[in-house]
Amino acid sequence: MGGAVTRVFRAAAPVRLDFAGGWTDVPPFSAREGGLVVSAALDLYARTEVRPGGTGIRLIAEDLDASLELPDTTVLAATGPLALLQAGLRLLPVGACALTTRSDAPPGSGLGSSGALDVALVAALSATRGESPAARQVADLACRLEADEAGIAGGRQDQYTAALGGFLRMTFRDPAVAAEPLTLDPAILAELERRVMLVYTGASRFSGSTIARVMRAYERGDPTVSRALVGLREVAERMPDALRAGELVRIGALLDANWGHQRTLDTDMCTPLMARLDQAMRAHGALGGKAAGAGAGGSMFFLFPGDTAAAADAARALGMTILPVRWTATGVHAC
Repeated sequence: MGGAVTRVFRAAAPVRLDFAGGWTDVPPFSAREGGLVVSAALDLYARTEVRPGGTGIRLIAEDLDASLELPDTTVLAATGPLALLQAGLRLLPVGACALTTRSDAPPGSGLGSSGALDVALVAALSATRGESPAARQVADLACRLEADEAGIAGGRQDQYTAALGGFLRMTFRDPAVAAEPLTLDPAILAELERRVMLVYTGASRFSGSTIARVMRAYERGDPTVSRALVGLREVAERMPDALRAGELVRIGALLDANWGHQRTLDTDMCTPLMARLDQAMRAHGALGGKAAGAGAGGSMFFLFPGDTAAAADAARALGMTILPVRWTATGVHAC
């Protein structure tokens, strides 16, 4: 007679593409002046699997090619590629297990992969513990996991988009977060999928140090940084109407305005590689574009008035990778 089969708990949470307002969800700006972000969930996922059993803990981050064996269930604070996994187990302990993660998006892509991983970790570990938190509760716990338990600087748009899915207009007035779904006509959604081209530059971006540097300047009262953050929020205020109307030229102009404010925040925001890509895409007719996420490497995305094939060939000629753009209306799911 066979032994009992151990149940495996899995969760997946989508990454995001931020159309406008990123950076304004980061404290202290989000606490003092209030932030606004417009973001959309992509059909690329951070995935977590928890397999209970054994006497210790085994951690595996497949896409980072990193693993760690812990002889018992004591999980200490750590840095490095497995820091989020260890933070998750400190926040939501489940005893002896194998915890495995992977992401469909490249590491450091600027698509909010770590925030999506936070959400997938919370959902999978909660399921293992026999708990079923609502999506907003998952988002809140995921923010705690990254900011408090792992000590990583950043905003909260990634976790909320990963938990809730869809197109969202999110306002941040710490500690409050309000997430309003943006309902777009299916024809507009399909047109945006065809006309948005997402390019991974091949240069991974880990944004914690950039974010900390910008927010230190804001706290010092740097007027250039303060004006840029307010400008980002103003762009986000105008983006929902442009998206609902499907006005590609207007959306492109807003993406450009957002990118201009991003570049003002920090001299390293636009790398030489990103500048070459930006120039090539505009030579192929891009209506506008910006960095995905914080900037300083990772991915960029551009909006085109027509076919993107020639532009995609130009990006590949620069040694870059085209990532798929498919929207998803659903957020995190666990099983």
